[in-house]
Amino acid sequence: MSKISRRSFVSLMATSAAVVATPYIATGSTRPRVVVIGGGAGGATAARYLAKDSKGAIDVTLIEASKRYYTCFYSNLYLGGFRNYGSIGHNYYGLSVNRGVNVVHDWALSVNNAARTVKLGSGATVGYDKLVLSPGIDLKYDSINGYSAAAQTKMPHAWKSGTQVQLLRNQVLNMKKGGTFVMVAPPNPYRCPPGPYERVSMIAHLLKNNNPTANIVVVDPKTKFSKQGLFMAGWEKHYPGMIEWIDSESHGGVKNVNPDTMEIETDLETFKADAACVVPAQKAGAIAVAAGVTDGDWCPIFPGSMKSRADSNIYVLGDASLATSMPKSAFSANSQAKVAANHIRGALTGSKVFDARFSNTCWSLIATNDGIKVGANYKGGYQKIEVVDKFVSSNDENAGTRKSTYEESIDWYAGITSDMFT
Repeated sequence: MSKISRRSFVSLMATSAAVVATPYIATGSTRPRVVVIGGGAGGATAARYLAKDSKGAIDVTLIEASKRYYTCFYSNLYLGGFRNYGSIGHNYYGLSVNRGVNVVHDWALSVNNAARTVKLGSGATVGYDKLVLSPGIDLKYDSINGYSAAAQTKMPHAWKSGTQVQLLRNQVLNMKKGGTFVMVAPPNPYRCPPGPYERVSMIAHLLKNNNPTANIVVVDPKTKFSKQGLFMAGWEKHYPGMIEWIDSESHGGVKNVNPDTMEIETDLETFKADAACVVPAQKAGAIAVAAGVTDGDWCPIFPGSMKSRADSNIYVLGDASLATSMPKSAFSANSQAKVAANHIRGALTGSKVFDARFSNTCWSLIATNDGIKVGANYKGGYQKIEVVDKFVSSNDENAGTRKSTYEESIDWYAGITSDMFT
């Protein structure tokens, strides 16, 4: 990593502050301008590859409100005690200093499609030739009666980057002996399909060590879930009798949640929780709606480029996109970002554009050294992103294979975060 002197650093910070304070963010460059909104797996990767592979031919600005980004992926392992919280936090120093990305820590409020400008929370405006949206998800709090932004302090969802995962872990650790943890899983489609069930596994691991007579109830609005056979076999093996999964046909639907009494009401019964995680339905982040690129809750895209079907100057990545057969995952977003970056470079500089190829793997940890995975490779078809081949762990794998799968996930985490932030 290149070093920067204290004098240069102070000068850089002063310049950045002055730029953000002005009504229009301008670099003075005559190069084509790409603005990326959202600094997660999709946005940070897109910014890095646009800056790196264009070799300075494109002026790249990344707009991200958070100065330190905590990954949702791997946050479950923090819950289970396999990671510390600091290890899932990352900054944008490498993108700024190593790659020359203009990193602006601010909120993107609106998009003027005709003028090709983005309005920021500070009042500044930044112009673009191409815009990349990777805003992740917003939560549809009203999809569950009784749930709200206020309720999340007592029944945290912990489904977005931030500190809620710390709150959830503390609430689980402070449960009374023999108490009940209730997980209300989200309906399809949602971020990270195996995520709720890895979370249940990690909370079971935490309780097994700290509160072994506690129990877990999973109230699910679905009748099946990702890697279901693998998870349920793992629960029986590692946490026998602790976890009860109840599908929508059995409980009849969540009728109400009451954060004051910590009750979750269904047709089957009302569950009293000592700690709870409630994850509501989801939709594309608000800036996608402001940009006019949503069709319902999500953003339709052209499968060969990730370009929005609503605006030819906008690309949508990751969870916010309607990428058909690809799951909403960090791996997917990272893969989609590289396809979009290649397409944008071609459009702006005339460089070679390759056929779209995507990939995804979702790893999950059930217990110590018991890792499982599911994934696929994809291509950009005429109408949609199409599966080329796929794979999934099997129930008859030995302990060595499961341990290797977990170790593979550790290497992947190190690799993807390097791919995003350095």
